[in-house]
Amino acid sequence: MEPISLLAAGTVILSALLLPAGSIHRVPEGHVAVYYRGGALLNRMKGPGFHALVPGIEQVYYVQTTVQTDKVTKIPCGTSGGTMITFDRIEVVNQLREDAVMQTIKNYTVEYDKTWIYDKIHHEVNQICSRSTLEEMYITKFNSLDESLRDALQRDIDQYAPGITIIAIRVTKPTIPMAIRANYEAIESERTKLAVAAETQRLVEKQAETERKRELIEAEKKKAVQAVALEQALKQKENDQILEQINSKMVVARARAEADAELYRTTKEAEANRLRLTPELLQLEAVRALANNTKIFWGERLPSLYADGIAGLLHPK
Repeated sequence: MEPISLLAAGTVILSALLLPAGSIHRVPEGHVAVYYRGGALLNRMKGPGFHALVPGIEQVYYVQTTVQTDKVTKIPCGTSGGTMITFDRIEVVNQLREDAVMQTIKNYTVEYDKTWIYDKIHHEVNQICSRSTLEEMYITKFNSLDESLRDALQRDIDQYAPGITIIAIRVTKPTIPMAIRANYEAIESERTKLAVAAETQRLVEKQAETERKRELIEAEKKKAVQAVALEQALKQKENDQILEQINSKMVVARARAEADAELYRTTKEAEANRLRLTPELLQLEAVRALANNTKIFWGERLPSLYADGIAGLLHPK
């Protein structure tokens, strides 16, 4: 393989040396070469690298196939109100597909971008401008002007030169008369002040709303704490009432127990006395009592009460 490769390389070098001067040209990366002979486009296209042509008879042109940016400058237009404004620069990011180079060059020459970028931008800007007021072009429609131009260009390109793709468009602010510009700047200043005032009012309202919510939260918190305290107080009262009822029941039970005990004791004492106080014991106790309380009475006879009592004690029925 090596001898053959060296031979091929030597053949190329020898051929290049034998070619007349100016017949070798280099196609840069990102470009393709198209050839004209006598003003006619040849059906031949070459990619990057060294290539040969017939000097003096054929001409070569390089066409970029990578993404490129075309800068269209100084674009005047008149608004619907008759005010003249100028766009200092509009940048168009575009790309021509390699497979569409021959057809595009055949239809629109190697300066296809003059037709579909530069001239088309002038046309579309004037079309939009003539249908819009100065205020729309300078303020309200300006933020969407790049999308409008891109869509307008791509719509016609897709129909007549489908190999070109409009990737993006960047539009600079148009230049307007100084007197009108001063008015717009004053209006913009007032609009900014109004926006600041509105934002300040919104902030104040937000702070007031936050404060109101904070107070509501504090009130709800106090209410919840009071409800808990009230519930605790009610529980304490209920517990005290239950304890009082228990104590009352205990007192009643104690009094009942004491009464039952006293009744039992009294009953038992009565039963014991009934068994113990026999007639003989009562007579004996009476005699003892008379003996311990002996009194002397003077007179013809004893008091009847005393005598009757003695008789009753000595001779019970």
